[in-house]
Amino acid sequence: MAKTSSPTTLFTTLLILTNLLNMGSCHNHSSISRNTSTRLQSCHPSGYLPGKSHNCNHDNMSDCCKSGKMYPQYQCSPPISAGATMTLNCFAENCDGGGPSECDGQYHDDDEMVVALSTGWYDKGSRCLKYIRISGNGRTVRAKVVDECDSVHGCDAEHDYQPPCPNNVVDASISVWNALDIHGSDVGEYDITWSDE
Repeated sequence: MAKTSSPTTLFTTLLILTNLLNMGSCHNHSSISRNTSTRLQSCHPSGYLPGKSHNCNHDNMSDCCKSGKMYPQYQCSPPISAGATMTLNCFAENCDGGGPSECDGQYHDDDEMVVALSTGWYDKGSRCLKYIRISGNGRTVRAKVVDECDSVHGCDAEHDYQPPCPNNVVDASISVWNALDIHGSDVGEYDITWSDE
C-alpha cells in the first residue's frame, strides 16, 4: 500500500519549491542568489608559499613578505560577478610593481589607465591588452589590462619581495583611481565591480 503525505507536508514542500523558483527573479533575493552562486563556484587556495623577509618597496602601501608566514596561492579567481578589490600599483620602472608588464613587456607611466588582474581573471593572458570597465564610487571607467597580479608566486626579486596577490584583485594605476574620483585615505584598497568590455 502506498504511503500518502499529509496536506501540511505537501503545502510546505510546494511553498519551498515556489520560493526556490522565485529566488532568482525577486530583487530582494538577488544577493542571496549571488552569494549562493559564489559559494558554489568558490576558489580555494592551491597551496601556501612560505614567506622570506627581504627589503621591498613600500610605495603604494605594498606589503613585504615576512619570514615564517604562509601566504595562500591561487590559480583561480571567483566569478567576476562576485566583485573585486581594487588596489594601487605603479607600472613604471623602479616602482613597487616589479618588472615590466607581462602583456607587452613594457613599463607604463602613472598617467595611463592600466590594470593587472589576479591570476584566475588574467586567464593565461587571454585578457591582455583588452579593455575592462571598472565601476566604483558612482563612476565607471575603462582601463587596459597589461599585467598579471600573480596569485601564485611572490616573495622573490621578480615580485619585489611582495606576497602573492589575493585572488580577487584589480591592481590599478593611480590614473584609474583619479578617474573614479577616489582620493586620500580611500586609496589603497577599494571595493569595485568590473566587467569585460
